[in-house]
Amino acid sequence: MLTDQDRARVEAAVKAAEAPTRGEIFCVVAQESGDYREVPLAWATIAALTAPALLLLGGLHVTVPELFGRSWSAAQVGGATEVAARAAVAGAILLQALLFLTVIILVSVPTIRRAMTPKSLKRERVRHAAEAQFLARGLHVTRERTGILIYVSIKERLAELIADKGVAARVEPRVWDEAMSQLVEGIKSDRPAEGFEAAIKRCGDILAEHFPALAGDNPNELSDSLLVLP
Repeated sequence: MLTDQDRARVEAAVKAAEAPTRGEIFCVVAQESGDYREVPLAWATIAALTAPALLLLGGLHVTVPELFGRSWSAAQVGGATEVAARAAVAGAILLQALLFLTVIILVSVPTIRRAMTPKSLKRERVRHAAEAQFLARGLHVTRERTGILIYVSIKERLAELIADKGVAARVEPRVWDEAMSQLVEGIKSDRPAEGFEAAIKRCGDILAEHFPALAGDNPNELSDSLLVLP
């Protein structure tokens, strides 16, 4: 999704945005933030448990065969009823097993699995992945705790921004909404470099307002390069 030229544009945008501020901006792109292996299992379980009940509610009834057209003893009627009941239970179990296997195979297809994954779960996984990258890349050890992470997950088409303590103490979370909206819009419209440039510029403006650069004292503590995870 990102060419070498796109990466160069992002790096240039970070350098330009950091020039007037003591803040640090670090950008990460991941193909996907989770495998969501539990999603096929969850949908298969739901289908197996609810489908037989829905079929019964829809008019599918299990009946005992016609036994009373001729003379049957009480023992014979009881035995036939027991056989029919067992067959009905076995049929329901077989139906559930077939539904379970069919759904779990279908939803295991990556594109279908992503479509069937709740948005809330995707957001949670993207958030956790972003927090892990924040710590792994050392954004929490800048001199004034002024680092921000911009994290993009391509397959989920979601982005997260995490600000370190120094920034969070001065900037309310909603202030970043415009930057993140520009970034997500660029991703969804297949213009990721433009989305990054707009978001980075906006973040740089916010950081410069609260943490302006000091003459002769503005070290570049983090890499400006875009990190693309495998």
